[in-house]
Amino acid sequence: MTDALELDALWEDFHRVVNMTSAELAAWLRVRDADENAEPLPETAGSPTGQHVLAILQKRRTDLTDDDVRVMYKVVDTVTEQVDVENEPEAVETRRRHRLMTLGHDPLKP
Repeated sequence: MTDALELDALWEDFHRVVNMTSAELAAWLRVRDADENAEPLPETAGSPTGQHVLAILQKRRTDLTDDDVRVMYKVVDTVTEQVDVENEPEAVETRRRHRLMTLGHDPLKP
């Protein structure tokens, strides 16, 4: 695992880029996977990464595993990269927003 200072910085970065609450993310994952006939069970809704982000949001910093740390780095890098993209057509922008929301970041949220 990473050292304490690096983990503190990662924890702060993760919670800066993941601007949705665990309740908001759980609801989004369910809505995103729902179809006209059924809604998935909460524990099976969304991508594995989205589910992992949700699990991390429900943990204390001291309870993080090496796998959690790996996912946190991935999410911070992905969101930071995607947020820097500008001037996209609206359809692409909507898809990008939905992808980011699956990781717990809503670009439209203040």
